Amino acid sequence: MSNKNEYKTEVVLKPFGLKDKLGYMFGDFGNDFFFIMASSFLTVFYTNVLGIPGALVGTLFLVARCVDAFTDIGMGRIVDRAVAHADGRYRVWIKRMMIPVVCSGVLLFVPWVANLPMTIRIVYVFVTYILWGSFMYTSINIPYGSMASVITDDPVHRSALSTFRSLGAAFAGVIVGSLTPQIIYVKDAAGQNVMDGTRVFMVACVFAVLALICYYLCYSWSTERIVIETTNQKKQTAGELISSLFTNRALVSFIVAAILLLLSMLLTQSMNMYLYQDYFNNINAMSIAGLLGTGCTLILAPFAGTITKRFGKKEASAFALLVAGAVYGLMFFLKIKNAWIYLCFLVVANMGSGLFNLMCWAFISDIIDYQTLKTGSSDGGTVYGVYSFARKLGQALAGGLGGFALTWIGYQSSVAGQVVTQTQATLDGIYGITTGVPAVGYILIALIMIFWYPLSKKKIDEMQAELKKRNEK
Repeated sequence: MSNKNEYKTEVVLKPFGLKDKLGYMFGDFGNDFFFIMASSFLTVFYTNVLGIPGALVGTLFLVARCVDAFTDIGMGRIVDRAVAHADGRYRVWIKRMMIPVVCSGVLLFVPWVANLPMTIRIVYVFVTYILWGSFMYTSINIPYGSMASVITDDPVHRSALSTFRSLGAAFAGVIVGSLTPQIIYVKDAAGQNVMDGTRVFMVACVFAVLALICYYLCYSWSTERIVIETTNQKKQTAGELISSLFTNRALVSFIVAAILLLLSMLLTQSMNMYLYQDYFNNINAMSIAGLLGTGCTLILAPFAGTITKRFGKKEASAFALLVAGAVYGLMFFLKIKNAWIYLCFLVVANMGSGLFNLMCWAFISDIIDYQTLKTGSSDGGTVYGVYSFARKLGQALAGGLGGFALTWIGYQSSVAGQVVTQTQATLDGIYGITTGVPAVGYILIALIMIFWYPLSKKKIDEMQAELKKRNEK
């Protein structure tokens, strides 16, 4: 069967360069203003400002993840089958959806909803959260994530895009994570910190403007160079598509690796507060630890492209993860008592896991090409949609496991403001989970990359050569 024209490179005058990297960085910068704000503060806003019961908030998040199963993959199919626009197949969606996504984001944080009857409040939060997360955010995030595969087909350039995307997320994390709490919390009459709903809304409005600017820069500075024709390419039935996705070894193995990564990272993050608060009794060290992740990302970023070019993404990531896992394993057995010594080990471990995080999104571009080569059909949006939904499942699972882990080790919560002294067994359990889980997780991910994930540096070079050969037919 001829695969002619299903993957076609169009020569453009403007070469790939810094403007593309910065443009792609601004995409995740814009996305994460509301994504991080919702992840960090929305539960508290719902319960403490709007007065929504915590059980209903948990139900809302569960329902939304079920909806995501359809909208993430559905949006992927829409962009894959859409007729190419003058602004590109994926890039055009950023222009179309940037205003709806920021408007729906602001609607999440309207404080005056608290004055409505409870039934209306519940309906409001269900409608607005699912509107923002499952529809509007998805409609811009899926095309944005898929776009990297058509900006360039050079493996080194793709690693650069992945690195700059991670930088965008890191910068947004610093702004949202460090500045927002200083603005939205005020002291009540008793001197306790409480969330001010009006201030939250004002911050959301400011973030909406900043996100719009970022989206516009992403749209303006990015160029789609790989033009995928849909008119002559192979058409897959729904059954063929599902079968091809499940038999895509690169996609399946990387999804498993990504879920393990999220479980390792997020479960550790959820335990960090207890580690520094109860085990080390050092809150200052916790603040420093929070900056280490961003710091390691900034240190590694300039070298990610060189490392990729020299060793390959798969090879470099597997080695880095083995180092991270080994360091966490050493920390597990040493039972470190000094928080500052612990942080020294943590820097080395973060360098290992950080390299994989920087390259993470570049793997998806390679997997999209692998799917195209394997099936003769361009399904970049669908591949990214499946991966996006799998990540959300991993995030939800990690969030639930944190609470189960605390119960399992016998952690006692404070009652009526009284300080509870944890048993030594509980303290050791906190330390064991915080170091043992990433030790096992990172080593397992490294083994997946070595023995299961098929796209080595040599394989990617062969794959790109084959795709270019098809273009010439």
